[in-house]
Amino acid sequence: MILILFSVGIFSTTHAQLYMTAAGLRMGTDWGFTIQQRVMDKATIELIIQNSLNREEGLATILYEHHNPLITKGLNFYYGGGLHAGWNNEPAEKMIDNPFGITGIVGAEFTLARFNFSYDFKPALNLSGGEKNIYAQSGVSIRYAVLKNKVWKDIQKEKKKRKKEEVKAQRREERGKEWWEVWKKKKNG
Repeated sequence: MILILFSVGIFSTTHAQLYMTAAGLRMGTDWGFTIQQRVMDKATIELIIQNSLNREEGLATILYEHHNPLITKGLNFYYGGGLHAGWNNEPAEKMIDNPFGITGIVGAEFTLARFNFSYDFKPALNLSGGEKNIYAQSGVSIRYAVLKNKVWKDIQKEKKKRKKEEVKAQRREERGKEWWEVWKKKKNG
């Protein structure tokens, strides 16, 4: 009975609570900061800046992620990939180049009110530099929805309205009269 009530509560609160921009902390094999920006209906761009607990280096990663709703719009499975570049904190005598390579990601996220919780696995392949050739990273991210979906939709609606008014004004100017002035003849220049 408790599971049923919990499920009903989740479905009723998460269905309409999506985000456009969310930022927060990522904790796991590496710790850092994450920010996600929705760029299409089911796609986000994520920037992760992290420092390793196991290695003397940090990474900045940019990822394109495709989201698929699982049971409800608030619960998503996502996957994607991108590039990473890093910096070494090793002493100069170790002569390790800064890492650069490609990164994949697969994970799940859950959005509740303005909070977004996710768990992911993020393998990285260094094409140059770094302490290792391959990193197997995983982490939990907790983000706050800075810009909710409704705010974004309102902004887009306002832009469409302004564009429509501009088109109407341009058509009136081309015709040389208002729409209700149908009896006037067009002026010849």
